[in-house]
Amino acid sequence: VQLVESGGGLVQPGGSLRLSCTASGSIVKINYMDWYRQTPDNKREFVARDSGVSGSNVADSLRDRVSVSRDSVKNTMYLEMNNLKPEDTALYYCLANIYDWTTGSVDYWGQGTQVTVSS
Repeated sequence: VQLVESGGGLVQPGGSLRLSCTASGSIVKINYMDWYRQTPDNKREFVARDSGVSGSNVADSLRDRVSVSRDSVKNTMYLEMNNLKPEDTALYYCLANIYDWTTGSVDYWGQGTQVTVSS
């Protein structure tokens, strides 16, 4: 299984970005997908989770600016971020908990996509 993130880049304060995370490989079911971010001072923060039909949730501090969604056909999760601030600068990466007949449910991590918010 591979996870590939995309959509990061340099954006001005107040701007928006849409990040994507696509899972590929031997997948029977994706139980949930998460977004995390690692800040320049190496703090890892939970951003959002999409659990498919069970719903989704976003970190309290980001709920007014961030939304998460998933295209189950494409095995792709999206993170929409609006009104970006310099403190949103981080490496954004995804985790997917995936079930396969041979491995059971396993966590997989992507390599991340860099988001830099600066004027």
